[in-house]
Amino acid sequence: TEPEATAEDSVGSDAVERDIEALLEDTQRERDEYLQLAQRARADFENYRRRAAQEAKDAEGRGKSSLARELVPSLDNLERALRATGIDPDADDAAAEESGDGAGLAHGVLLVYRELRATLERAGVETYDPTGERFDPAWHEALATRAVEGTEAGLVVETIEKGYRLDGQVLRAAKVIVSQ
Repeated sequence: TEPEATAEDSVGSDAVERDIEALLEDTQRERDEYLQLAQRARADFENYRRRAAQEAKDAEGRGKSSLARELVPSLDNLERALRATGIDPDADDAAAEESGDGAGLAHGVLLVYRELRATLERAGVETYDPTGERFDPAWHEALATRAVEGTEAGLVVETIEKGYRLDGQVLRAAKVIVSQ
């Protein structure tokens, strides 16, 4: 009877080994599926994080651009007020400190102008005066043409209003007079 038990044990142990191998294969397959799922979730999250960061950066840029567009006319008006009092806003402070009626007020306006301009520059807004450059409709708005002796056609001969740009994009084109 002992040889019969051995044959039954052998058949039983083969069945147990097959069951264990099948269970191991199922477990490895599930592990691989979960690993792939985790890798996809990680990649999706990284893509989401990058997209959200880019969208936040774009929104910040749009906000800066919008605010700068709103402030540019105020900067122009402060500059006009200073020029009306005989002060060049781009010159040194000495001219603004002259004595006389309104000199203190003019100096105060000059300080406000310079602070506003410095704030815009820190935000990346730059001004440009294209006088002497070739006319470029992407950067300049031609208000008129003028015949100027000794000047070739298509050059900016006078800037009526400076242009402003932010990160290489025009906020406001410079308003100019072009030679003909």
